[in-house]
Amino acid sequence: MLLKHKTYFNWSTGKDSALALYYLLNDNNYSVNQLVTTINSHYNRVTMHGLRQELLVAQTQALNIKASFIQLPEQPSMEVYNQIMQDSVTSLKNQGFTHSAFGDIFLEDLKAYRTNQLATLDVEAVFPLWKKDTKQLLTQFLKLGFKTIVVCANSKYFDQDFVGTIIDENFIDNLPEGVDPCGENGEFHTFCFDGPIFKNPIPFTIGEKVYREYKAPKTDDNDVCKSDAETYGVWYCDLIP
Repeated sequence: MLLKHKTYFNWSTGKDSALALYYLLNDNNYSVNQLVTTINSHYNRVTMHGLRQELLVAQTQALNIKASFIQLPEQPSMEVYNQIMQDSVTSLKNQGFTHSAFGDIFLEDLKAYRTNQLATLDVEAVFPLWKKDTKQLLTQFLKLGFKTIVVCANSKYFDQDFVGTIIDENFIDNLPEGVDPCGENGEFHTFCFDGPIFKNPIPFTIGEKVYREYKAPKTDDNDVCKSDAETYGVWYCDLIP
């Protein structure tokens, strides 16, 4: 009898997470027993793209997989972030988890960071989408019946009309030059609301669109939107449960 690796999935709510989870759920080597998502404790929203926690909960319930949330302060230092994540992984390790899965595709620095941090706690990192062609991944995602909407985007490439867009077969052809089809460089982020791994679609309505500027990160470890400028802008689309 094959003993499956007890795995928790680092769930970002978006299309890459959904497709990577789909792969793992169909892989006899892994048993995904928990979804883990970081939350901005100040706003009760998913870090990185600002999705409301209520929609995250509805999403994980539709996936029918136990979920846990890591509470982060509004602007944690790298030291604080690493300590919180280390404590969380230690707790999961004590629950018998041996593997930690991600939806990353080709960012070498980010993969090395995740792998090295987990290795210190004897947890193995898993990357089901690693080095796959992003155009082919998005095409497969849509053919499988997944549905996803853009919830935030780098203003370097997009204006407010882009956020709130549901991705379809024409999406890739309409992207600006230099933008990865999966937004792997942080050009945009999504919320996946239906697909073959969900027992039901997640209902929502489109709310306010907001523009915000941030200081550009000094390192690439946790880039949201890479930029050579001192600041970068992001358009957000609020989704209302």
